[in-house]
Amino acid sequence: MAPITTASNEETHGALLDALDLQKVPKPFRKPDWKPPQRRNKNLKQILSEAQRAQQSIITTQQNSGASTPLPPTDGTITPASLNPNPAQANNDLSRVVLEKNIAAQQTSGVVASLTANVGGLAVTPSVTYTSIAAAPSLKPKKKYCDITGLPAKYTDPKSGLFYFNAEVYKVVKNLSTTQVQEYLAARGANTVLK
Repeated sequence: MAPITTASNEETHGALLDALDLQKVPKPFRKPDWKPPQRRNKNLKQILSEAQRAQQSIITTQQNSGASTPLPPTDGTITPASLNPNPAQANNDLSRVVLEKNIAAQQTSGVVASLTANVGGLAVTPSVTYTSIAAAPSLKPKKKYCDITGLPAKYTDPKSGLFYFNAEVYKVVKNLSTTQVQEYLAARGANTVLK
């Protein structure tokens, strides 16, 4: 606040207050040299069209993958000579045989899967199936559950190796006998059998 002196009056006092008022100083939200980024976000239509293009390219590569490699016999007999020595290609050959068997079984029973599409006379199915062994191992750590309650376990007893949920369950774990601990570990499949 401006000091009031004997030489000041209302006009000079008001002018001083106006000069020192911080509310009247312009404060732009953006810097004067700010420019919007050049990269635009994709809209839903663009995202969907890119996903369809990627899916179509996968389907065409699956169709063309048999052009260079002969297919194994489709009568259900797989001989070692008919399998490719390359493990990745052999896995594709085996999964193709299984898929062809499943499609033939579905067509003979009159049931056609909703995921199967006819493209150029060939049946195209998704590359990931329950019979495929080409899945990578999970990168997530295995979940631990309490051996007593079945709840998600946060703690492990260092003496017995049992998983437990909280301090109340830990009191129960401490009072277990060795045979009971071995039975809990056997139920989980983590027991050690000494001979």
